[in-house]
Amino acid sequence: MKKLVIIGGGAAGIFAAIRAKKENPSYQVIVLEKTNKLLSKVLISGGGRCNVTHFCFDPKKLIQHYPRGSKELLGPFYTFGPKDTVYWFKEKGVTLKTEADGRMFPVSDSSETIINCLLKTASNLKVDIRKNQKIVSISKEKDQFSIILKDETIIADKILIATGSAKWGHNIAKEFGHTIVEPVPSLFTLNIPSSNLLDLSGISVPNVKLSLKNSKHTQEGPFLLTHWGFSGPASLKLSAWAARYLHSLDYKTTLLVNWTASTNQEVLYQCFLKQKKESPKKEIQSLLPKKLWIRLLSSINIDHKTPIEKHSNKTLLKLASKLYADSYELNGKSTYKNEFVVAGGIDLKELNFKTMESRITPGLFFAGEVINVDGITGGFNFQNAWTTAWLSGKAMTL
Repeated sequence: MKKLVIIGGGAAGIFAAIRAKKENPSYQVIVLEKTNKLLSKVLISGGGRCNVTHFCFDPKKLIQHYPRGSKELLGPFYTFGPKDTVYWFKEKGVTLKTEADGRMFPVSDSSETIINCLLKTASNLKVDIRKNQKIVSISKEKDQFSIILKDETIIADKILIATGSAKWGHNIAKEFGHTIVEPVPSLFTLNIPSSNLLDLSGISVPNVKLSLKNSKHTQEGPFLLTHWGFSGPASLKLSAWAARYLHSLDYKTTLLVNWTASTNQEVLYQCFLKQKKESPKKEIQSLLPKKLWIRLLSSINIDHKTPIEKHSNKTLLKLASKLYADSYELNGKSTYKNEFVVAGGIDLKELNFKTMESRITPGLFFAGEVINVDGITGGFNFQNAWTTAWLSGKAMTL
């Protein structure tokens, strides 16, 4: 009997095991999980609701949400993309719903629904899932792999590494000749300890534009004030696309906030001049949530209650400048709701993206975050897991 071993009991590992066993029921498929918990990231994803995928069904548009791996994922997404993910879960009795921002969750709003679905499917197919498995070493002789555990040795025909960003998974890959692109944090919130907005935690702005001073990195989207700095999709996207740049600066640089995502400062200034002409007796029209608006105005010595006619054009220009390019000193990062994504992993040039098989060691496969692919927030990282697991799960049976 052919024996396939999958190392890692996360989303990619379990999904690949299901795919492999479904493709060829005669194979013995074993999942080795180092801890006593399966699908741990699925459990905490989306605040416990599990952001399964994203309602972006066009592969060419979908890859634009991946700072690393976009080119390589185009073909795989045509084979198994978000639409296929939705259909796969629907076949298993799990319906997904789409939220306004395109994120897709189970209608139950519970990650347990996804976990139960995956584990039940694996169980029905008789996938052998083993927890608390400490791997001592892995070697290859001729066409088989020898996996030495604490209490036994497993001889496998093919193996899949789906260990996420764990260093030990990368170490296994290095032993088989693979290059590891240094992992650095991605998808994190921004620490702004010197900010005068920390006490306004919880206030959100529908759309801002963020940029890093003296760089080309800029992102736009919803924004959230926190008691340590900034969060929300705009911050998280910026952290993903600028992951390596920020790492090189030790997460210390100047962040510019365009509070209204205006195309330029002059647009805002002309808006204020128009109001001054048409409604001189009224206060400056608020463009942001009230408490935030008052704080921003007071920071440049503008009384929000004063009629706009009392403010000089120079003052209004100063306000336009503040709203267009408000400056804050970034000093550190925070993980986002315990979800930790990294930029880095197996060098993509060393993988065949039609099968996810190693170009260096035949019979060795990779799936999920262990490879140098990462997406922005919104279900894109899970889609990478489902897609690469689908491809590798089938390829292992060939």
